[in-house]
Amino acid sequence: METTYGSIRGASGKIAYVFEYAGGVFELMGRALKLVVRGKMAGAMERKAIIEQIESIAIRSLSIVVLTAIFSSMVMTVQFAVQLARFGAKEYVGNVVSLSLVRELGPVLTALMVGGRVGAGISAELGSMNVTEQIDALRSMGADPIQKLVVPRILATTLMLPLLTTLANALGVAGAMLTARLDSGVHLSYFYHSILQAVTVQDFVGGLIKTLLFGFVLSAIACYQGLITRGGTQGVGRSTTQTVVITSVVTLISDFVFTKVLLEFGM
Repeated sequence: METTYGSIRGASGKIAYVFEYAGGVFELMGRALKLVVRGKMAGAMERKAIIEQIESIAIRSLSIVVLTAIFSSMVMTVQFAVQLARFGAKEYVGNVVSLSLVRELGPVLTALMVGGRVGAGISAELGSMNVTEQIDALRSMGADPIQKLVVPRILATTLMLPLLTTLANALGVAGAMLTARLDSGVHLSYFYHSILQAVTVQDFVGGLIKTLLFGFVLSAIACYQGLITRGGTQGVGRSTTQTVVITSVVTLISDFVFTKVLLEFGM
């Protein structure tokens, strides 16, 4: 009986922590969004910080995003070509791969890579500043840590994720086209025209809208995780690991939600 009661208390404590964590993230997102809407990031120092974060995020993520997009699309092309050949429809591999890449794989894989790579970096940076009391020093000088540290990182990630996704889509399609030509004998021009037939503007725009939402949510989680970091260098390590796990799970869950909402609006 005592064991059952302890298990219930432990489960209820974990559920309460999840709701508390989600509430903290949403509060941080609301404060950051309010600062942006009110034009609080118009100063030269804030613009410089945003540009620095954009450059940092692009450099950090570019190589892994490119490699992920190219090789995932190549694997998809090989798999779909084999399976479609069973039904005599191998020539439709371009339609299937391009549509899958633009609507789902491009946005989701890019978000997972950026959430793991950049999110961990943001969490480590802010966590280190937190445990060394640099954030408390900012508050003591009358500065707002959300405005100085959080908003530039959220804006930079939100702006860069659609651009990285666009690059991933383009390179992924190119890799799929080359693989289809070399491995399955699908002519390049036929593959290209099948993409034009299968992928619409709504498909492309819908994928980019999801990446905007992914960027906003994932960067807010990484920033919040850094701000609540405690326990010195060990705490920073734990916080970084938790950021990777949480952003990955949230990406997969939110992808389902965003996809359902966008489909309701015809995108």
